[in-house]
Amino acid sequence: MGNPDTNWEEAFNRFEQAVVSGSEALQVKAITKLARVSKFAPQDILAATIPILARLLGENNFSGNLTRSIQQAAAYCLKQIASQADGALATEIGQSGVINSVLRLFPQSDDSLRTILVKCLRVFVTFGNENRVIVARNGGLEIVIDLLNSCNDGTRRYLLEILSALALLREVRRILICLGGLRYLVEAVSFGSMVSRERACQAIGLLAVTGRARRLLVELGVIPGLVELFHIGDWTTKLVAGNTLGVVAAHVEYITPVAEAGAIPLYAELLQGPDSTGKEISEDVFCILAVSEANANAIAEHLVRILREGDNEANAAAADVLWDLAGYKHSVPVIRNSGAIPILVNLLRGENDEVREKVSGAIAQLSYNEADRVALADAGAVPIMIELLHDESEELRDNAAESLINFSEDPLQHERISEAIGIPSFQSMQSRLTRIRASDDLMARSMRRMSIEQLTWDPDLV
Repeated sequence: MGNPDTNWEEAFNRFEQAVVSGSEALQVKAITKLARVSKFAPQDILAATIPILARLLGENNFSGNLTRSIQQAAAYCLKQIASQADGALATEIGQSGVINSVLRLFPQSDDSLRTILVKCLRVFVTFGNENRVIVARNGGLEIVIDLLNSCNDGTRRYLLEILSALALLREVRRILICLGGLRYLVEAVSFGSMVSRERACQAIGLLAVTGRARRLLVELGVIPGLVELFHIGDWTTKLVAGNTLGVVAAHVEYITPVAEAGAIPLYAELLQGPDSTGKEISEDVFCILAVSEANANAIAEHLVRILREGDNEANAAAADVLWDLAGYKHSVPVIRNSGAIPILVNLLRGENDEVREKVSGAIAQLSYNEADRVALADAGAVPIMIELLHDESEELRDNAAESLINFSEDPLQHERISEAIGIPSFQSMQSRLTRIRASDDLMARSMRRMSIEQLTWDPDLV
């Protein structure tokens, strides 16, 4: 059995006969041999053995050692079969009742059988969401957590991997905190296969959207684990870890701990990466972390480096972040002091439309500050912005006009932009901004007229 010329139909018949009518030793021998050759056997032959092995595993009328040896052999064999062909048969095994039998065996198993059962369960939940549901709905989560409470041997890694797979289910995440399993999910981020660690990370990201779970996760030390995974993982893992860490950081209390754990350089790496999703994640998280002025300084340094060294996509992403940061009052001098302004003006002379649009947006935002207008003028931004009023890109024209309007309202800069005043795109933006400001003023006056008593007594406003 297992040779290139093996007659698999005949081999299956011999296996079936040995298991049905052979001696106890022959049964164990036949099952063990099947486990050994499972990597070579055709899928249909392996599928035919599943009901036989499932019956043996679920049998309760054996005696003593025989029960243990046959069930251990059957569990090991099913694990091997489930591992073949990228788990093609794992769901079929789960539907056969094997998972329920495995879970029922845990309370009465010795160390040897328990190890096989844990490894068996790990393979089952690795492949297929259906198996995870069966495990979760038949007390499997409670069994795994109970074992983790007392387990310090080599099976701990496998238990953590089972937990990470189960935690992808919403119904499991709902009760994980109540069962005391959150600390083990945090542990699973740092131990086990990279696939399992990534699953644990993903589950934590889903949990951390609620304030209570986020607080507990941080108290359990999740931030260093996520940063480590972010640092050592492949690109897909970095995306998952970066996104989850961003979810954790989305509260003012955790902004500093995330930055102090070393996250900022990792997000800078993600911003420069080839994946648009990574850029989006980095931009969002940088805007969160930059709420702290100390973080804003560190982020600005990385953005300036990217603007100097990066390709067009990275430069566009970095300029987009600077555009957002320029709206934070404490970040305005940070951007100016970082040396970003001359680099932005220089990029405005480039040929890539996306880069120029993002850069012009950042410059438009910076132009609201007097000291930045001086820095922009000194860097030669004004004539470039006047030229952009004639550009084909509507966004470029609008950003240029917005900047120049801010210059025109500055007595010290007004003369610099005199030739732009008659250009249609400048006039159009000036009219638009006038309407927006008038609307804002009207809203502000309306809010001032609304008394505290009105807010209190109007049920639609409270």
